[in-house]
Amino acid sequence: MIEFNYETEFKLKDEVKIQKWISECISTYGFTEGEVNYIFCDDGYLLKLNEEFLEHDTLTDIISFDYTLGKLISGDIFISIERVIENAQKFNQTIESELNRVIIHGILHYLGFKDKSAEDKSKMRSEEEKCLELLKS
Repeated sequence: MIEFNYETEFKLKDEVKIQKWISECISTYGFTEGEVNYIFCDDGYLLKLNEEFLEHDTLTDIISFDYTLGKLISGDIFISIERVIENAQKFNQTIESELNRVIIHGILHYLGFKDKSAEDKSKMRSEEEKCLELLKS
């Protein structure tokens, strides 16, 4: 089950469409959907989590807590809407397209994709693009 929670004024336009898309991405990779919670928040909220749990004193667009067991995908994905908006402007993207990329980025981490090295980042970007294509169809 995919659930969306809001700790800010932001709200997704079409939760059902996004839920179906995320589910399709998960099953495409041969995994099963467990409990995935998205929490949309602001920079301050996410910064506190970053400091408390990761000991990082930096702003970020996403923090994911992975509870996946085997092929059962579960976790909590926190997304700063403020960071998404700023990154959309920085990368000349629409807010919606940047948000969709971040939404699926967390799931791809649960599927085992990393983004620490240049090679890993390139692979992650490629997988993001594949999933984003599913949303368009």
